Amino acid sequence: MKKAGAASEKKKVRRSAAAASAQNGAADTTPKKQSAEEDVYQLFAEKTSSKTISKLAHPNAPLGYGLCFLNLVFDGFTNATQDSLGARYPKTTAWDIMLGMNLWGTIYNMIYMFGWPQASGFEAVKFCRQHPEAAWDVLFYCLCGAVGQNFIFLTISRFGSLANTTITTTRKFVSIVVSSLLSGNPLSAIQWGSVLMVFSGLSYQIYLKWQKLQRSQKKRKST
Repeated sequence: MKKAGAASEKKKVRRSAAAASAQNGAADTTPKKQSAEEDVYQLFAEKTSSKTISKLAHPNAPLGYGLCFLNLVFDGFTNATQDSLGARYPKTTAWDIMLGMNLWGTIYNMIYMFGWPQASGFEAVKFCRQHPEAAWDVLFYCLCGAVGQNFIFLTISRFGSLANTTITTTRKFVSIVVSSLLSGNPLSAIQWGSVLMVFSGLSYQIYLKWQKLQRSQKKRKST
């Protein structure tokens, strides 16, 4: 009886030791996950000051509208320049324009990210070294962007910048509406009015193109 009791006590001790080791293992893995999340937070949100938070809570509407206006101005200038390049140099391909834009964009970004000792590029490299899975995600994101740029520049070289702007505007318009419906983020009356304006402009542009196509077909039939 004593031997049986001692054996049962030994089994209990082993079970308790196994349970304790499992808890310790879980406790060891949890801090690792928390440390990784803290590193991500450190990289992207550590430098967020109370002044920045107050700016986000009370946005400057005129400044935002001004930045959007500048974005449209530079976007229009870029589109016009791309069309003029195609007209001046007919042998210019989509990949020539893509190479030029990405080359100069890389140079500007490299200067901004690594141009001085306290630049943000060094922190990004350090973070990717500590978390290689993030580096693979960034690489995959860049590859997806490179594939998408092929379609963008092919559209510009073959159909012009206006057609590309129409496609991208339609994509943004559909993305906003679908995001609002699926995520449950309601749009205000002004925002719905803006959506209606965009939809009306796109529909009118499609109608004008359809009329132009019908006229060209009638001319061909008459001749």
